Amino acid sequence: SALMMIISKYAFFDLVSGDIYPDADIRLDPSRMAQGIVTGIGFLGAGMIFVRKNTIKGLTTAAGIWATSGIGMAVGGGMYIVGIFSTALLLLIQFVLHINSRFTLTPKGKRLKIYNVTEKGFQDTITKKLAELNVSVSDVSIERKSGEDGLTYTFFIEVFSNNIVEELLEICEHPCVIES
Repeated sequence: SALMMIISKYAFFDLVSGDIYPDADIRLDPSRMAQGIVTGIGFLGAGMIFVRKNTIKGLTTAAGIWATSGIGMAVGGGMYIVGIFSTALLLLIQFVLHINSRFTLTPKGKRLKIYNVTEKGFQDTITKKLAELNVSVSDVSIERKSGEDGLTYTFFIEVFSNNIVEELLEICEHPCVIES
């Protein structure tokens, strides 16, 4: 972006000086190159964004590419202070947003299936244990499979980390599986 702005601003200076067309009043517009950069980077950024299973991926990357392009245009246009300040601000924002805190992470939906349960009050017990692990339960389905004495519980849960999966398997005390 910086190179394109420099070319746009200075490469065609001979046309303005009147060496080639002495009678023409030619004025160049460097912002036309900036508009082309914005369009091109917008196209590239849009290619970085993917939507799958109600989850959007690549939005931060696209925004980072866009912001980096803007910094390049500022430096190429001779606005060094704005470019340096914007770089520092962009790095700070990227650092803060990539800290793995509960407030910046999006929960992942999973299903915890527990098979052949015969205890009464099992649903309340497991729900309390999950709450202790900071796992929220959005829904529970119970079904009886033919040939089994117990029930099969399916807990629809939201977890913030994949590291908790082993702890979830330990609290079951029954044959169980976790599905995405």
